Amino acid sequence: MTRERSSGVDWLLFLLLGFLWGSSYLFIKIGVDAGLRPFTLVSLRLLIGFILLVVVVWSARQELPRTRAMYGHLLVMGLINIAIPFSLITWAERSVDSSLAAVLNGAVPLFVIPIAAIFLRDERITANRVAGLVIGILGVAILVGFDPADLATSSVPAELALIGSTISYAAGTVYARRYVHGLRPMIPALFQVGFALLMAAALTVAFEQPLSFPADASAVLAVVWLGLFGSGTAYLVFFRLLRDWGATRTSLVAYLLPVYGILLGAIVLGEVVDARLVIGTALIIGGVALVNSGIAWRSILRGNATPASR
Repeated sequence: MTRERSSGVDWLLFLLLGFLWGSSYLFIKIGVDAGLRPFTLVSLRLLIGFILLVVVVWSARQELPRTRAMYGHLLVMGLINIAIPFSLITWAERSVDSSLAAVLNGAVPLFVIPIAAIFLRDERITANRVAGLVIGILGVAILVGFDPADLATSSVPAELALIGSTISYAAGTVYARRYVHGLRPMIPALFQVGFALLMAAALTVAFEQPLSFPADASAVLAVVWLGLFGSGTAYLVFFRLLRDWGATRTSLVAYLLPVYGILLGAIVLGEVVDARLVIGTALIIGGVALVNSGIAWRSILRGNATPASR
């Protein structure tokens, strides 16, 4: 595969990853509204995702990690990049709108940049990145109708949980960039989902009633979608991009989440697409471009730029 073709594939995967994760907020909300308890929903989606990943890895005859240290890193990844944020988001969406979850998780790059600058030599804070992040966050806020007065009336514990999930995602992105390398993309995905499944299952047994599954078609749909796409396919795509693009650039997928969330709302729920959507989307695209302005934009599009991970 030529570098130009590879770059084009990476951009398509970037858009796909945004859709897969962007739709997750909708299906989490559907699931909890249907009566699924948080740890139960997380466990079920991870179980389905894990089965998918096992099939993929087995079919491809991928080599497994050989060192205990790598398994330890993957265990940490399962905790901070899946178990913690999944549980916090699912718990929070019982009492807040999915749009609020989307906008707060859209701040992941804001946390990634300082964390990456501390722990990664090739990820530095620049004026362009800071300005781009500010513009992008403003676009996210406009898209979801951010209003400080509305936030003041929301559940404070749920908001704190969402902020905690955002920080956890950012830390997971940087941790993977520093410690999880030398593996094919599907291997980290397999083990971090597997470890997170064990953690979530233990919490489900300890605090919930996993056998009391609500007899609701929407609950089944939510679990299947989140498992196959949000917890299986999405992580294969994520680690491919992390390998090719680096931590900061890959984390910019967070800006796409509100875009897909609003589009899905318009298609599925009949929500109006107004000027707010157009302006917010333009600001997000502008922010992403500004963050990446340290690399010649034409070179990015042509596949000639060196990814941050190399």
